[in-house]
Amino acid sequence: MALPVAFFGVFFAYPVAAILARGLKADGVWRFGRIAEVLGQSDIRHVLWFTTWQALASTALTLAVALPGAYVFARYEFPGKQVLRAIVTVPFVLPTVVVGTAFLALVGRGGLLDALWGLRLDTTVWAILLAHVFFNYAVVVRTVGGLWAQLDPRQEEAARMLGASPWRAWRRVTLPALAPAVAAAALMVFLFTFTSFGVVQILGGPAFSTLEVEIYRQTSEIFDLATAAVLTIVQFAAVGAILALHAWTVRRRESALRLVSPEVTSRRPRGARQWALLGGVLVTIAVLLVLPLAVLVQRSLDTPDFGYYRALTESDGGVFLVPPIEAIGNSLEYAVVATVIAVVVGGLAAAALTRRDAGRFVRGFDALLMLPLGVSAVTVGFGFLIALDEPPLDLRASWILVPLAQALVGVPFVVRTMLPVLRAVDRRLREATAVLGASPWRVWREVDLPLVRRALLIAAGFAFAVSLGEFGATVFIARPDNPTLPVAVARLLGRAGDLNYGQAMALSTILMVVCAAALLVLERLRTDRTGEF
Repeated sequence: MALPVAFFGVFFAYPVAAILARGLKADGVWRFGRIAEVLGQSDIRHVLWFTTWQALASTALTLAVALPGAYVFARYEFPGKQVLRAIVTVPFVLPTVVVGTAFLALVGRGGLLDALWGLRLDTTVWAILLAHVFFNYAVVVRTVGGLWAQLDPRQEEAARMLGASPWRAWRRVTLPALAPAVAAAALMVFLFTFTSFGVVQILGGPAFSTLEVEIYRQTSEIFDLATAAVLTIVQFAAVGAILALHAWTVRRRESALRLVSPEVTSRRPRGARQWALLGGVLVTIAVLLVLPLAVLVQRSLDTPDFGYYRALTESDGGVFLVPPIEAIGNSLEYAVVATVIAVVVGGLAAAALTRRDAGRFVRGFDALLMLPLGVSAVTVGFGFLIALDEPPLDLRASWILVPLAQALVGVPFVVRTMLPVLRAVDRRLREATAVLGASPWRVWREVDLPLVRRALLIAAGFAFAVSLGEFGATVFIARPDNPTLPVAVARLLGRAGDLNYGQAMALSTILMVVCAAALLVLERLRTDRTGEF
């Protein structure tokens, strides 16, 4: 626990505390009365209500749409499965401003729905909810599907032989085993939608605002750090309460499971029902996920001779000090370093949390690990600039600041992906190996590692994908001569002109392709190694 605690203490708790102190402290006196003043405003209460309501609705809708997909990817084999799994994950790493723009082209004025049926959904809650499902579909598919693929199907078959119907066998046997993974996926989806920024800002219009949007407005437009600090405290308290409830409910339902190789559980669909389920999932992916991405690609090619792409190699000396194309290499380098940090820190934390002799502090740290997903990225970014500006932690001019911020978001995914599998490993396997004379390191290498390798690769893929698309904190700390892809896209979208907009779409398409290629490599590597489980 030493490294995870130090990492979160220095690079999360300290910067957030610094920005809160800057907003609530004046002339050496804490102004706690400001909290009651801000919460007493009717418009702030409306923001709080809408933030909570849309997060709950988005989470429920995402689970309803994505759980069938998790089952199909876990239990069915079909041509193009690896490619499709990578495509499903691509939306998760796209900058929110890009996805908001793509959905606006679909549901806004002059969009696809407007052109075909005269239907507009922009500035409505439905546009926001659908965009959130687009973002978080992969979270459910990978988090729940990763465990589902390793559940022994013979347990459910035994219940069927004892007279249970297919629905009852699934409800009484499989669902309880999946409960920790489903709860983890629901928690991550809720936290992401609770702190939604770009999607709500673009698709919601002036009628809808989340806490994250309001914090950004108070910070960058009104320059009221006190109100922003109060909203950050409210967001922090709400997320803390949710995480505490999650830790209490999930821990009560955990149990050792029989895990097998995914090759044993997956097979080709049989019968009309299974083929219909597969077809329904494929149609859902095509309409909800692929169509917005296709609009993105079409807009990047909406000029002769790949003009938008060729313009990326030129520097105008305005927004960028270097050609925008260099953002690709910067993003890849930062993402690799952030992934290594996230896997090391998150892996150590997950290993500590699964120990039987873990104390109350260690168990409480389980919930704290998720806080970076629920705290405003704007707050974290400003906190980095304010707190890490003096020796021995003067990192403002260091390149490592960007991957550190990205790793903060990646660590929770590593922990939440690995914990259900680690906790499902029967401890008697470890005890038997130790009794036979194996050292603790060999017990981990011979027992735990073969079972968690799949989850570790999934966690690394998530951390890499999240790092590629992280925008909220990176936009404040990325240097002008080393922009990342999301930062470059946002800067181009902020400038008027078709050329800037087209370059933003071209960079977004490149980001999508790079992510899909990386995830496809991960899928092949994971499939090649499953035979060792």
